[in-house]
Amino acid sequence: MTRTRIHLAGLALAVAGACFLAYPAIRPYTDETTLAGAAAFASPAWVVAHTLAMVGFILLVLGLLGLYGILRETKAEQEAIAALVLTWAGVGLILPYYGAETFGLAAVGEEALRQNSVDLLLALTDAIRFGEGAWLFGAGLLALAAGSILFAAAVWRSGTLSRWSGIPLALGFALFLPQFFAPPPVRIVHGLLVMIGCWLVTWGMVNRSGEGSG
Repeated sequence: MTRTRIHLAGLALAVAGACFLAYPAIRPYTDETTLAGAAAFASPAWVVAHTLAMVGFILLVLGLLGLYGILRETKAEQEAIAALVLTWAGVGLILPYYGAETFGLAAVGEEALRQNSVDLLLALTDAIRFGEGAWLFGAGLLALAAGSILFAAAVWRSGTLSRWSGIPLALGFALFLPQFFAPPPVRIVHGLLVMIGCWLVTWGMVNRSGEGSG
């Protein structure tokens, strides 16, 4: 890959990391079984936070394409292509669910507030969150976790970047599903972990590009 492409991929990965931290930091946290939860769903903060998460996932796969370009000519090429396929498939499965969470729950929150109905809020929230789409979401998160772990293994095996540089990113996405059940401070710390993971990989990619150009 050219130095410019590597830098663009690194930039995408770095911005993705910032999005993954902003998502839990901006997202409102309330009792979602009450009208306060409906107000949170209907708030601009809800839409902005979840939109940033979707942007983060899109930029992530663009950044990882750059990482694959670096690993493609190494002995870890097979692990890298498998990792790329898994992460792209995972993000493809994740995004529809995030769209429903972002805009579907915002509409539910607005209507529940208009009707002053907690029953409506609970029924529609459960239908969106725990319907058939939840299976695709779970599968997507598992694929993304597996892909990020494979990328970490490929980085370790290739020797082209610091061997440990892919581990924080792999850990962050391996914990992406469990963190949904954690309290807000833990979720924000998890977002920080993912951001650090993205930035470490970016740092390794850009530094390697700089060394190669000399």
